[in-house]
Amino acid sequence: MTATLPTAEETRVTTTLESPTQAPVAAGATPAPLVRRRRRNKLTSYLLPVVVFAALIGVWYAITYLFLEPGKRFLMPAPHTLITDALLDPVITDKVWPALGRTIVVSFAGLGIAIVIGMLWAIAMSQSKAVEASLYPYAVALQCIPILALVPLIGFWFDFGFESRVIVCVMIALFPIVSNTLFGIQSVDRGHHELFTLHRAGRITRLVKLQLPAALPAIFAGFRISAGLSVVGAIVGDLFFKKGDPGLGILLSNFSSRLQGAPLFFTIVVTAVLGFAVFFLFGLLAKLAVGRWYDQSRDAG
Repeated sequence: MTATLPTAEETRVTTTLESPTQAPVAAGATPAPLVRRRRRNKLTSYLLPVVVFAALIGVWYAITYLFLEPGKRFLMPAPHTLITDALLDPVITDKVWPALGRTIVVSFAGLGIAIVIGMLWAIAMSQSKAVEASLYPYAVALQCIPILALVPLIGFWFDFGFESRVIVCVMIALFPIVSNTLFGIQSVDRGHHELFTLHRAGRITRLVKLQLPAALPAIFAGFRISAGLSVVGAIVGDLFFKKGDPGLGILLSNFSSRLQGAPLFFTIVVTAVLGFAVFFLFGLLAKLAVGRWYDQSRDAG
């Protein structure tokens, strides 16, 4: 008998049936390589900031003990002194924690007002080219004018208390909300607009059901930027408006004038942590509001 060789198709079928590792992936399941890549990327995203933080601490210690003379180390005290001479000192913490609370109140009050004004401003400009041409230059001017030049005038007009501090926060935090909201509303796909036009949707329906939902990623990006800027505004307001209960800005000025290095740097760290916390808070809110539907390219990258 003459032996016949199996065809390529028969060989492929036999190999598939005999190979237990080629099990089909269930519908809707995430492939194993993609799962491993996600875990690796997530681990890297946690490790890299820790490594950079450790490097910065090492550089800090090097500057303090290798480049500064012992009599000048108060200019940049070692990191551990921020704990021993500030965090564990009840005299310092009794000043810092209440000031932190007041700065948080000012920051969130200014940010809330900026969100309301900025959203309304951007929505009005998105609905009319004439309104955009009339108002947008003033938004740009507000961003370009040095806020330090306006701070004395704000103090004269609105006194030097809580209201003036909030106004400074609003002025600093307003422009990113206006620009990002307007950009998001104007970036809606033309095909979606045509679909709403086909169904004869009105202006309000188009805004509420199409433009604002589609603009949410850009809107929350503006919120995150303005959240950090509102903390800066609260600090700037404190530095100039010294009436009323002190915030972190006044403490920074007092510790600096008294050459208290460890309390000064500790207050700076507290201010930075506050800015990071507010920034990541709005990042979390963005994920809860829009999820990852707008950035599917992350999984494909």
